[in-house]
Amino acid sequence: MAGSTAGNRPTPTPAETVGGSPLRRLYVQILIAIGVGIVLGHFDPGLGVKMKPLSDAFIALIRSVVPLIIFATVAVGIAKMGDMRRVGVVGLRALIYFEVVSTLALLVGLVVGNLLQPGAGLHIDPASLDPKPVAGYVAGAKSLGVVDFLLKMVPHNLVGALAEGEILPVLVMGVLFGFALIHIGQRAARLVELIDDFTQALFGIVRIIMYVAPLAAFGAIAFTVGKFGFHALTSLGWLLFAVYLTSILFAVIGFGVIGRLFDLRVLKILRYFKDELLIAFTATSGEAMIPRAIVKLERLGCSQEVVGLVLPTGFSFNTDGTAIYMTMAVLFIAQATDIHLSLGQQLTMLLVMLFTSKGAAGVAGAGFVALAATLPALGTLPVGGLALLLGVERFMSEIRAVTNLFSNIFATVVVARWMGELDPRRLAAALDRDSEIDTEAEAADQTPVPAGRGAD
Repeated sequence: MAGSTAGNRPTPTPAETVGGSPLRRLYVQILIAIGVGIVLGHFDPGLGVKMKPLSDAFIALIRSVVPLIIFATVAVGIAKMGDMRRVGVVGLRALIYFEVVSTLALLVGLVVGNLLQPGAGLHIDPASLDPKPVAGYVAGAKSLGVVDFLLKMVPHNLVGALAEGEILPVLVMGVLFGFALIHIGQRAARLVELIDDFTQALFGIVRIIMYVAPLAAFGAIAFTVGKFGFHALTSLGWLLFAVYLTSILFAVIGFGVIGRLFDLRVLKILRYFKDELLIAFTATSGEAMIPRAIVKLERLGCSQEVVGLVLPTGFSFNTDGTAIYMTMAVLFIAQATDIHLSLGQQLTMLLVMLFTSKGAAGVAGAGFVALAATLPALGTLPVGGLALLLGVERFMSEIRAVTNLFSNIFATVVVARWMGELDPRRLAAALDRDSEIDTEAEAADQTPVPAGRGAD
């Protein structure tokens, strides 16, 4: 079966290569586009709002291939492992990591929310809150129980799941298909190679679409500023600041501590994925960056098998940005309405959120929907309190998308290191240079990593 090498993945676009003008670099183009979008949205809000289709079209194009890429990557990754027990070990370690870190994110949000008190002093009468603006979210959140979540994982049919872009059922079918390929044995070798080649074509599509990423970033930020404006931040600015600060510190310090345990440098990994994080921020979509993240994680030295299994799974089971947002948002509503939550009630809230945060995976506006599922379960806070957060939901979704994306990128690197499936030479070579490198030239000078094993 085909080996897991960085050279198997498509080469970057010209905007990603080193040399020449800095304007050729993708992150520079995106930063310029963000600046222009902010100016347009501020001085001509009406025109700024009309730029939204640029971002919507870009995300739609990327998401159109994400389910196929997830299915193919998971199936091929498992097939190349060739051992169901090894697949189980990777999956178990990933789930352990996900649960520990997600719980830590909830606890951090709880502690910071109690310390900063973002909703204190507002003294809002709960009876004055109108639940009608959030009725749709609450109705959609009623089916986020544990049983409903498990049923969501079972596809009605594979084609339908792929067409509708449902990550969980596609992931399940990819795992089952990968196990079937292992069971077939050597006869599946040609099929594995064919699927792998098909996946490269899909990555080629993504590479082409990425040429318009700066245009999409411009459209997204122009819409955000034009529609919501900076005035939306005045009343909820303290909450927004608290969530952003907590998410950033959690990524830098929290992951930094974990990184030390596994001899990883978080800041260098952040820099390496800055393009993807910038796009996720402007487009409020971390899932759309899965194809790019897969390519760059393999270039970083993670084995194709671990990347294919851990990264897609993380977007359903490892939503640290959503966890931080949910705890701080609930505390904000309680503080704003002068409702005291005891320590026992807050710990009960954490337990409920462990399930609701995962149940909303793959749902549009997942963080807000998960929050809508949490409040009725607690029974102590007014559901209408969600309306207080609608004005800054777009700004909140930006930091959630970035945090969720990076948490899953970092989780994949950690699990790869934990499994001994991370090539330290390629990791050091990638992180010690600027992230925009000519990987085609780099790959020519490197010895391919054997399928299923890193150099550790």
